[in-house]
Amino acid sequence: MLTTLLIALREFLEVFLIIGVFLGISNKLKIGKEKEIAAAAALGIFLSFALATGEFLIGERAKFILTEKNADLLEGYLMIFSGFFIAYVILSLHKFFALKRTSAILQAHEKLKSHTFDLSLFFMIVFFVLREGFEIALFTATTSLFNKFAENMAGLLGGFFISFAVGLITCLAYVRLPISRIFQLTEYLLIFLGASLVKNGLGELFAAYFHIELSQVVPVRLWFLPAAETYAGHFIKQLFGVERNFSLLSLTMMAGYILCIYLLFYRTKKTPQS
Repeated sequence: MLTTLLIALREFLEVFLIIGVFLGISNKLKIGKEKEIAAAAALGIFLSFALATGEFLIGERAKFILTEKNADLLEGYLMIFSGFFIAYVILSLHKFFALKRTSAILQAHEKLKSHTFDLSLFFMIVFFVLREGFEIALFTATTSLFNKFAENMAGLLGGFFISFAVGLITCLAYVRLPISRIFQLTEYLLIFLGASLVKNGLGELFAAYFHIELSQVVPVRLWFLPAAETYAGHFIKQLFGVERNFSLLSLTMMAGYILCIYLLFYRTKKTPQS
C-alpha cells in the first residue's frame, strides 16, 4: 500500500503541476480556456484511475493463478525484482518520461493562444494526464501483487487526495511549497521500500532453499523502535523494512542494496563531465 501511495503521490503531483501550467498560461493570456482545460484534466484523471484500477484487478486475479505452486519462491523472486525495478523507474525511466513531457508541454503553448475550442489541445491535455496514470500502473505492476485490491486502491486514493491538497494549497493560498523537496523525499522513501522488498525477497528464498530465518542470523534488538504490534511499529516496518527484532544480516542486505543504487544512479550524477 505504501509503495502505491508514494508512487501515486508523485505522479498526481505532476498531474496537478501540468494542469497548473496550462491554467496559468490561459489566465495570463486571458483566453478563457480554464473550463476546457479542467474538463480535459478531469477526463484524464478518470481514465488514469480506470487504468490503475484495471491493473490492480488483473494483479488480484493473476496473484492467485501465479502463486498456486511454489508461492514463497515466486514471491521472493518478485520482491527482489520489484526492489530494483522501483529504483530503475523512479531514478531513470521516470526522468526520461518527464523530459519528453516537458518538451511536449512547451509545444502545446502555441495551441493555447487560439481563442476557439481546440480539439487537439483538449486531447493533448488528456494524454498528458493519462500518461501519469500509465506510469502509476507501470511502476506498481509488480508491487501491487503483494497487496490486496482494497489496499492498492487505498494507496491510489491516498496519493491522489494528498497531491490534490498540496496543489490546492499552492493555488488558492498562494503558499510556495517545496515541490522538488517532496519529490526528493518520496524518492528516498521508495529506495527504502525497495531495500525492504529485496531483504524480504531474499528472506523468502533463504527460508525456502536453506531453511534459514534471516531474523535468527546475528539477531540485533533495536530497542529504540516501537514494537511491531503497535501501529507506529507496523508503519516503520512497512516503510523502512526494520523492526525491533532485527538481524545484522538483514541490515547488511538493505545497506548493500542502498549502496548499489547509489553507485548505479546517484554517483553517476555527481561525476563531472569530461
